[in-house]
Amino acid sequence: MSRIGKLPIKIEDGVKVAFTDRVVTVTGKLGTLSQAIENSAIDLEIKDGIIHVLCAENSDKAAHAAHGLYRALIHNMVVGVTKGYEKGLVLAGVGYKAQMTGTDLVLSVGYSHTVTVKAPAGIKFECPKPEEITVKGISKELVGQTAANIKAIRKSEPYHGYGIHYKDETILRKEGKTNGK
Repeated sequence: MSRIGKLPIKIEDGVKVAFTDRVVTVTGKLGTLSQAIENSAIDLEIKDGIIHVLCAENSDKAAHAAHGLYRALIHNMVVGVTKGYEKGLVLAGVGYKAQMTGTDLVLSVGYSHTVTVKAPAGIKFECPKPEEITVKGISKELVGQTAANIKAIRKSEPYHGYGIHYKDETILRKEGKTNGK
């Protein structure tokens, strides 16, 4: 049995959880998220403000592997609709900057042209400083994927550290060439 899967999920105040037709729907003050439970051996029990993710005892290995996965996904949904998620990015480099144009993000990161990133549904961009970007949303998966897509526009290079990286990420720096005379 999955150690993560058997942990209960506490439902916060103001959050409604529904499980119908193999789809979990979580509604909170920030929005609504849904997740399909595709494995038939996984079941949910909702009572007294606690969600228990159950896995059938005689199920196959795939069901036992998915047990912890679905518990983590549902927990992320509950946290997302109550608190939300955010990921910070930093632009490092001479002349690298970000600015908002409506809901879109315009990046100037060393190319001959600017790069425009359109905000997916459910995602908000913020630029507290020209060299900082904050990606916010209720879906942990979508926030992380959007931040990764922005980072991929200009990956950090190891010699000078130029590029886009996460706020809490340390860039592995390399030493340049040495004169071997």
